[in-house]
Amino acid sequence: MHKCETDVKHILQVHGNTLYRSAFLLLGNSHDVQDILQEVLLRYLEKSPVFQSAEHEKAWLLRVTTNCCMDLLRFRKKNAYTDLESLKESLPGPEQKEHLEELYALPVKYKTILILHYFEGYSVAEIAQITKLSKSAVKKRLQRGREALKIAITKTCTAGGLTTGNSQNPFIKLTTTKKESYNL
Repeated sequence: MHKCETDVKHILQVHGNTLYRSAFLLLGNSHDVQDILQEVLLRYLEKSPVFQSAEHEKAWLLRVTTNCCMDLLRFRKKNAYTDLESLKESLPGPEQKEHLEELYALPVKYKTILILHYFEGYSVAEIAQITKLSKSAVKKRLQRGREALKIAITKTCTAGGLTTGNSQNPFIKLTTTKKESYNL
């Protein structure tokens, strides 16, 4: 069964914001994100996958988006250039703008897991399925990613004199989460 334009419109309406946000947090450039989303939609049309549920569809789309982003990041590693200024403008709060650089600087294996868990709301088990990692590997990457981000944010806060008392700030929530709060 081939997918048609109506299916693509449905995907964009239902999952467009999630896919865009995930790709943007991984890549940091809206032009690259648009290219990635086009690639994801082309793969969706070419493969014509049959999904068991809406969650299966979302997981497939996120996995393809992540894979496409990883391919682009591998290309970028050989031809390095990153424009962080466009990223700073996309976040609303000044503290979030300051901390985005630290999140963006994390290795992709940690950044991906942190984004899926904290920004997209997936549990450890769901992330393990999406990324094809074991639950323990996901937990360890969450732990190491939080630790690395906390160290980077702490350095920025002490150097710049920023206060981090806002409990609504997702970066503060992310760096102060304890191991017991994993959603399994």
